[in-house]
Amino acid sequence: MQNSAAPVPSEPLNGKRKSFLRRISLSQWILISMVIGVILGAAYPESARAAHGGWAATDLNVLSSIFLRMIKMLIVPLLFATLVVGIAGHGDDMKRVGKLALRSIIYFEVITTFALAVGLIVVNVVKPGRGVDLGAASTKEATELASTHPTFSGVIEHTVPTSFFDAAARNEVLQIVFFAIIFAVALSKVEGPSKTFMLSACESLSEVMFKFVGVVMAYAPIGIGAAIAVTISKSGLGVLRNLGILVGSLYGALVIFALFVLLPVAIIFKVPVRRFIRAIKEPWLIAFSTASSEAAFPLAMERMEQMGVPRRIVAFVLPTGYSFNLDGSTLYLALASVFAAQAAGIDMPIGSQILMMLTLMLTSKGVAAVPRAALVILSGALAQFGLPLQAVAVILGVDALMDMARTSLNVVGNCLATVVMARLEGDFDRGVSVPVADAIVGDALRMPAVRTPDPV
Repeated sequence: MQNSAAPVPSEPLNGKRKSFLRRISLSQWILISMVIGVILGAAYPESARAAHGGWAATDLNVLSSIFLRMIKMLIVPLLFATLVVGIAGHGDDMKRVGKLALRSIIYFEVITTFALAVGLIVVNVVKPGRGVDLGAASTKEATELASTHPTFSGVIEHTVPTSFFDAAARNEVLQIVFFAIIFAVALSKVEGPSKTFMLSACESLSEVMFKFVGVVMAYAPIGIGAAIAVTISKSGLGVLRNLGILVGSLYGALVIFALFVLLPVAIIFKVPVRRFIRAIKEPWLIAFSTASSEAAFPLAMERMEQMGVPRRIVAFVLPTGYSFNLDGSTLYLALASVFAAQAAGIDMPIGSQILMMLTLMLTSKGVAAVPRAALVILSGALAQFGLPLQAVAVILGVDALMDMARTSLNVVGNCLATVVMARLEGDFDRGVSVPVADAIVGDALRMPAVRTPDPV
């Protein structure tokens, strides 16, 4: 007798597709979105808007802006809560914080000096400014940028907020760090239920904000793809024809710096290089594609904690490094300033170049919050040394592509600094590892993901 029972159906096709999509990691989604962004940007350039019915890929800027705004709104509560818990919750005092701060500043100065040296060597060997015509360039925007004159004393004064809420509203990261440290030290001196309540509140806020990061990162590929599309649509791939040597020199110099400065530092301080690369690949991709250190900040914090760096060190060194350890931006300034002299046919002796590098080293500290900070510093330095501001106008054409490279290296350098400081403090937990699965996005999408224990 024939069995009339219906056969057991296999797994539905849509279920297989869902399973396949879940196996794609965050970094893979970001790479896919970047490729799509490049295609859209090249296919629908801003210059040919009329040919496509009035639409261009720059119209996707709203998707990129939403992502960056979501990142910015979570930075202050995340940073404040983690830093307070890291210091006040584990018996730290101002002496220990001061020791960490001193070590960090010394490390930052040494590494940025190497960045200046690499930029100076590359620009003198390659000479990317030779043959560049500055005659047709407009100096209007460059003059406006040069009118901003940041000073080192001004940066120090700016570090101290007049109001926590004003600093929070303007996302002044360095001011938030300063306030949080003083608040945490004061809290550590309090005893009884007041301290317990405040610590519990900050710890709860910290946990919630890390979950918040997971939700935002689930949207990251969309925002990143849109950012790439807007960049390519505005600038176009054709801008590389005129200034390809300059862009290539910067990218080459950044690779040299990573291989001959950052890698030896990692080896000297016994940083597990493979684990470090796995930990930073997604923050690096986010920084590269959005040209924003802020966009990569929350995920960089999460990844460094997962790698074994204590929360108190991550919460202090990473935001401080965003103001004082801009390796990529410092290298870019060295290269771009001498490029201006070469393009103008001015022969700068090595002594003058070194003096300009020292000036750049001092004036570039703490101005990360200034829009187009690197161009502001570059314009001021050119005006101070009598070099043509037309060079800035020329660089503006490819600045978006250069900004992506220098910003992503800034993030890598600061992540490495957190691990180095943890090693110097003797607090690096080598037993904690970065999960293979994307734990953050997994939590946000309710996928199974193993979270590593808090290393603090």
